[in-house]
Amino acid sequence: MYTTETQIRVRYAETDQMSYVYYGNYAMYFEVARVEAMRSIGFSYKEMEDEGVMMPVLESYFRYLKPGKYDELLTIKTTIPTLPSARIRFEYEVFNEQQELITEGWTTLTFLKKDSHRPTRPPQNLLALLNQYFH
Repeated sequence: MYTTETQIRVRYAETDQMSYVYYGNYAMYFEVARVEAMRSIGFSYKEMEDEGVMMPVLESYFRYLKPGKYDELLTIKTTIPTLPSARIRFEYEVFNEQQELITEGWTTLTFLKKDSHRPTRPPQNLLALLNQYFH
């Protein structure tokens, strides 16, 4: 299992009239955390896409427990619970500044060839980087 943390400060434009994070913005927060999780092990989404592989989201789930608020520094704990195959699952826990769990969820993505949109195996360099966390 691989786990990392990313921090995001809630900007005014991401809140609703109550100064709470608008629920739809958690998809963006999860995406930022997902990309940073990959970057932190030395893997580049951009390089993967430049080499002809993309990762569209197949499924996403969100559970809102408490509101995130304007100007809070949120910590997103991102976990890859299993070594990827044709799909990869990311699990997320979002904590406020008081270390309270405010939102949790997951996304499932698949690896596709950009030219044909056909499923493909994960890039070998990604598997090599993740492999150490699953033994």
